[in-house]
Amino acid sequence: MRPRMLRYVDWALVAATLGLVLGGAVVLYSATRTFPDPWAFVKARAMHAALGLIFLVVFAAVDYQALGRLWRPLLLATLVLLAAVDVMGRTAQGAQRWIPLGPLSFQPSEVAKLLLIITLARHLDSHREVTSLRQVVPVLLHAAVPILLIVQQPDMGTSLVLLAILTAMLFAAGTPMQTLGGLLASGALAAPLLWQMLHDYQRRRLIVFLDPTSDPLGAGYALIQSKIAVGSGQLLGKGFLQGTQNLLRFIPEQHTDFIFTVIGEELGFAGALVMLGLFGLWLWRASIAARQAKDRLGMLMAVGVLAMIAFHLFINVGMTVGLAPITGIPLPFISHGGSALIAMLAATGLLLNVGMRRKKILF
Repeated sequence: MRPRMLRYVDWALVAATLGLVLGGAVVLYSATRTFPDPWAFVKARAMHAALGLIFLVVFAAVDYQALGRLWRPLLLATLVLLAAVDVMGRTAQGAQRWIPLGPLSFQPSEVAKLLLIITLARHLDSHREVTSLRQVVPVLLHAAVPILLIVQQPDMGTSLVLLAILTAMLFAAGTPMQTLGGLLASGALAAPLLWQMLHDYQRRRLIVFLDPTSDPLGAGYALIQSKIAVGSGQLLGKGFLQGTQNLLRFIPEQHTDFIFTVIGEELGFAGALVMLGLFGLWLWRASIAARQAKDRLGMLMAVGVLAMIAFHLFINVGMTVGLAPITGIPLPFISHGGSALIAMLAATGLLLNVGMRRKKILF
């Protein structure tokens, strides 16, 4: 990367990212302070953030066009990593999603999100038009294999993220609304079959989304407690480290999937608004990067990253207040989880990459 390109770094995007990561560390401490060793989570966050920032710099420095040219090896690496989960994956909480690396482990499905964005962008860019079903089918098959590998882990949440990325990138590539509508209609017609493929706990989550009181001590418990926590925060919250739902650990997975409840209860509507404001700034700068990209490949990559973060944000916040089913999707940059944080920071680097190279005169 040439030094003069640093003048084109989107510092507003960098500031929003760092604000979310640092704020996430503070909230994570509050969410885990009743655990046997809360500082272990903060130390892990620091290590993951440091590693993630290295990946951010790498993905910002390497020309995204060079990454695009490697799309076939990257796609193969994605499939190998996801297939390896079946062979050597570690099982936790009923799901086999992690590959152990000594005392550590990582989640290949998080890596797959970023790699799918890069490989799909290059695939779509190689077809100047994606208007007919004949042109769309190869793109669908490109995404279908990693999605199916993730579904069987089982990880329905990440599968939905990949579907959201695919849909957004197809739309950005110029796929007609009639074709996209036909694909969505086909998915709706297949709903009964998909319902039969779901695990029992996944069906219960969808049922309690419609009526949490149908199983208040079982599948609906987390949603009910989450609503209580967020609602009790009111305007200004109960105060940092003062959340009773958080302190007494009424909320399952309060440091991962339901970390937004800690923000809502302790910092109230005002604190949630600050967090959403940072995400709003992040998404706005991402949309500018997509709009100002110097070529179609960069635009598609930026749209993919934008769709990934936006979908994560909408579903995670939505499920804590009853506006979306519980799917186990983490809150970007804030929830505990090293693989997710590193992947999100690397994706931010890719976004910065597209933005810095928007000036064709540099090349």
